[in-house]
Amino acid sequence: MRDKLIYGAGIFAALYFVRNLYVILLQLPDEAMQGAVYRIFFFHLPPYFTAVACFLGAAIASGLYLKTKNWKYDVFAVSATEVGLALAAINLVTGMIWGRQQWGIWWTWDARLTSALITWLIYLGYLMLREGIKDPSERAKNSAVLSIFAFFAVYFTYKANEWYRTQHPGPVLTIRTGKNTIDPAMQAMLFHNLGAFLLLAVVLVAVRMNLENSQRAVESLRRRAHAIA
Repeated sequence: MRDKLIYGAGIFAALYFVRNLYVILLQLPDEAMQGAVYRIFFFHLPPYFTAVACFLGAAIASGLYLKTKNWKYDVFAVSATEVGLALAAINLVTGMIWGRQQWGIWWTWDARLTSALITWLIYLGYLMLREGIKDPSERAKNSAVLSIFAFFAVYFTYKANEWYRTQHPGPVLTIRTGKNTIDPAMQAMLFHNLGAFLLLAVVLVAVRMNLENSQRAVESLRRRAHAIA
């Protein structure tokens, strides 16, 4: 039943993306200042917010693991982190493409860009840490601590634009004040694609959790076999 739900959600996410692409490419007009290149915006911001949701979920699950020692929270944490890392990479790459078109350069050491890259590297280090620790309990404990502290980097990246006004554009969506600088049709499309990315993330995390549970079962059998031998 669970596998059927995952497959169904994956198919729905794929269809949702197709629908969104049709609207983005064929129905929405070009932006007045940026032209057609602004459309990458729909594949830059939604992955970022979805990655933030994944990293937040991983931090919460890590805290729950430290409190309960329940392995399911560690499984969720590593699965959400891997998916969040991939989405954060999409955010970085699409930002670089937009920057090349608008600024004439692929990269600048802007506060937002730099902090986003550092955050990505921290979470990459999380996965490297897990690979470097063989004992399951120690691996889960140390990874959980790092995941919790790593989320402070996510928060810093989110606030970097507000604290340091450098080259990166200011926010076009302001939930707190409601004073947005984006056309309503484009804003609606932004939230539609955010919904598609969130659904995709749920599917990928579920698939990754299944894989992680299978890997742990294999590791457990190997340890028993070595103990018997």
